[in-house]
Amino acid sequence: MNTHVLALQLMACQGCLGAFDTLYHHELTEALPGRASARLELSIHAVRALIYSAMFIGLSCWRFNGLWAVVLLVVFAVEIVLTLWDFVVEDKTRLLPATERVTHTVLAMNGGAFIALLTLNAGEALALPTALVWEPHGALSLFLFVCGFGVGLSGIRDAFAARALARQAARARVPALRFGDAECAVLVTGATGFIGQKLVRALLADGHRVTVLTRQPRAAAWMFDARVECIGDMGALPPARRIDVVVNLAGARILGWRWSEARRAALRASRIGTTRKVVAWIAAAHRKPALMLSASAIGYYGIQAQGVDTVLTERDGPQAMFMSDLCREWEEAAYAAAAHGVRVACMRFGLVLGTQGALPMMLLPVKLGMGGPLGGGRQWLSWIHVDDLIAGMAHLWTTGEGGAWNFTAPQNLSQADFNKVAASVLKRPYWLPTPGWPMRLALGEQADLLLEGQRVAPARLQASGFVFQHPALAGALASLLR
Repeated sequence: MNTHVLALQLMACQGCLGAFDTLYHHELTEALPGRASARLELSIHAVRALIYSAMFIGLSCWRFNGLWAVVLLVVFAVEIVLTLWDFVVEDKTRLLPATERVTHTVLAMNGGAFIALLTLNAGEALALPTALVWEPHGALSLFLFVCGFGVGLSGIRDAFAARALARQAARARVPALRFGDAECAVLVTGATGFIGQKLVRALLADGHRVTVLTRQPRAAAWMFDARVECIGDMGALPPARRIDVVVNLAGARILGWRWSEARRAALRASRIGTTRKVVAWIAAAHRKPALMLSASAIGYYGIQAQGVDTVLTERDGPQAMFMSDLCREWEEAAYAAAAHGVRVACMRFGLVLGTQGALPMMLLPVKLGMGGPLGGGRQWLSWIHVDDLIAGMAHLWTTGEGGAWNFTAPQNLSQADFNKVAASVLKRPYWLPTPGWPMRLALGEQADLLLEGQRVAPARLQASGFVFQHPALAGALASLLR
């Protein structure tokens, strides 16, 4: 087979793999465009994508002869340097999921193969007169052109996202919160997550000493500018160490692959298993913490079918289903710390709105002008702005009360109304309904998180005097999207 054509076929494979990596990992599971620590990574991605766009379009129908072959070799060299730099930056800023590591490895191998083939042909091309020679290859050329156009759009998207993150960093301010009246030693699990990052920075700004339990201590130290102590296991924390407050936010992402038995076990281990390890350390600690704030979720209440408008409060109980059982067992593991004299408050989070988390992907169809009701749209969405969530934690610091607390905004909306408000804030049309059955087919029981809902009220927070900064969705979204 002609080695040039083989190289183009490998490039086509590169385009397919790159599209999967970008859409599934960078946009869906990792949500890089909303992650402050990914600004440099996005900048590298933008440059590489634009280089790939030029390569795909240029090589789809043209031969590069003479000095043009030299230009092509220089482009290859730049792409290789950017790829290696990207690997270094990723290693310093985030823990890549297994599927992304495998995809990147295959991309590197495939990219190296087609670059090697094209480089082998460069010697012959250098001896020819300088020219771009028209040489189309039918459907293969058309596919490569489409790939070039798509990767170019991806590069522009990443460039704008990197610029937006730079602007956010320039105007960022840590909420002026008071977590009690005295300096505390705080242990935070799940600190590198979307909520954890906000919390740790607020704690540091208030003068507290923070220890972080994380699977990736080096990346966490990098993330927080070496201002926190990072440990990879509770065994690294001596029982004699003073810890005044524990904030337990650890938990693997709930949305993702179907809830197979293996995935359910992983979700339980990341939440219940981690919580039990923290409580075991508390049991052995020479001086017990005064307070443990432990994450949970409004999934505790199970689901409300569309059309059921009952308002759920902390007095309501769980249902017999996986997400409800997961939250109930998670809370039970945390309440075990109360036997050691620790005040335990379980925070049942609703949908947390911020520049990271689920919101960027939820708003993507709306931003593209394709917003509309999902699966009928009558399911309730109980949400909370991330700033109110962090402020709510500071509020619990001083209430003196434990037990369950709903962390949701006072305003509940149906999914259809949520998207209507988002479309209004973004100045986009609202018109395209999306059926729920494909999601149900793909995700199974997990689809209940999106197609059913819960109408949850923050009864205890409001009764205890907590004041929401963002009680209504329009203002909450405007604060995040301005």
